[in-house]
Amino acid sequence: MHIVVVDPSRVVLKVISGLLTPRGHSVDAFTDSREALGFVTDNASVTALITSLEVRPIGGLELCWSARLLADAHRPLYIITMSSARNARNLAEALDSGSDDFIDKPPGAEELYARLRAAERLTGMQRQLIRLAETDALTGLLNRRAFLQRVTEATDRVGAHGRLGMILVDIDHFKSINDQHGHDVGDAAIRGVSQELAEEAGGIAGRLGGEEFALALPGRSLADAEATAGRLRLRCTQLRFKGSRGPVQLTASFGVSEWSEGETVVGLLKRADIALYEAKTGGRNRVVSAATDLILARAG
Repeated sequence: MHIVVVDPSRVVLKVISGLLTPRGHSVDAFTDSREALGFVTDNASVTALITSLEVRPIGGLELCWSARLLADAHRPLYIITMSSARNARNLAEALDSGSDDFIDKPPGAEELYARLRAAERLTGMQRQLIRLAETDALTGLLNRRAFLQRVTEATDRVGAHGRLGMILVDIDHFKSINDQHGHDVGDAAIRGVSQELAEEAGGIAGRLGGEEFALALPGRSLADAEATAGRLRLRCTQLRFKGSRGPVQLTASFGVSEWSEGETVVGLLKRADIALYEAKTGGRNRVVSAATDLILARAG
């Protein structure tokens, strides 16, 4: 496990690190609780936090609460509070503040190992539940709810003046593929297109429903998103799926938009959807951008 340990005493930190590192755990130790919280926030690989109640400048209970808010997003995090003054009040306050467990300070080796084994079991189950809640079962992409959440977080990170491109994708004549070749081939087509989207480095890919997908590109301009959509369109035409009457091919249509200051994620998707509609009605197997005067007029 990747474990963060927080305690005002460097001696205690050295003792705990000495117990954990030989067992194969990765340990980062902090005397400053604010620095520790920042590290846990920025490193999703951290799955366990062991903190003393007697830390500063953020108190141990506040640190537990802040860390628990991180865990409630979409990452597993097991929090163990430790104190040399073990009593019912400390235990109750720690658990109420978001701690999963409580241990004496300094902890005994065997007890610490047992607590961490429990942590590994629980975080493993949490990771599985998060995956099931966020993932589209057929494609492995983010489902609609998780995609919208991730894009919202991405727009918060890029800020008012940052860039983010959005691509909506729809498989052309998908009903005909299902009707003529069966739903197994239709499912294979959906998986094939989703794989192309998933391979786009730095992108946030999701299945919005049926044969419609979305790809968000943080840090990319409209021109970058248009170029990406163009490459994806060509790659989709090269896909082949085994059908009862020979290889099955497909094409897809693409609508592109770019994040603008003050816009909502719903608005960003709406403009891409209008562009996608234009691509479908204009002949399919096309990339249309929401930057054109025609699309902007339709959006109004």
